[in-house]
Amino acid sequence: PLFKSRLTKVLKDVLGLTSEEEAATALDTFRQQDFSGRRVLLVEDNEINIEVAAELLGIVGIQVEQALNGRIAVDTVLKKDPGYYDLIFMDIQMPVMNGYEATRAIRKLPRIDASSIPILALSANTFADDIIASREAGMDDHLSKPLEVPRLLASLRHWLDEK
Repeated sequence: PLFKSRLTKVLKDVLGLTSEEEAATALDTFRQQDFSGRRVLLVEDNEINIEVAAELLGIVGIQVEQALNGRIAVDTVLKKDPGYYDLIFMDIQMPVMNGYEATRAIRKLPRIDASSIPILALSANTFADDIIASREAGMDDHLSKPLEVPRLLASLRHWLDEK
């Protein structure tokens, strides 16, 4: 079960927030959002990152499906009908197929949504070269890890409210 105190502590620790009050405020603001009915594919190989991201996205009503590497992500997208996913969060460094390769493969799929589905990079590497590489691979945005709640919220509003 998801308890506010546990999530507040996890957010404080993972996001580097200085106080539990700051974490609670960020969480309360985030909780007020409603993205019910939206579905995302979370492509991530780290269990802790999966848990934190899935819980955060679940708070605002987003249905999260997971893929543990880029190859699984490409296969998963291919098996679903066009438009099934509203957004893809793509880790960069993964085994089997990395996020750049997976994004290129998804963009080349012979389907109507291959070029338009928002793909957002998730990476601890946030240098200008990393952001450029994600754009060149076909990603639409670049979010840093650990996830910053205000930046995550801004991205969700931008990419999901437009649809």
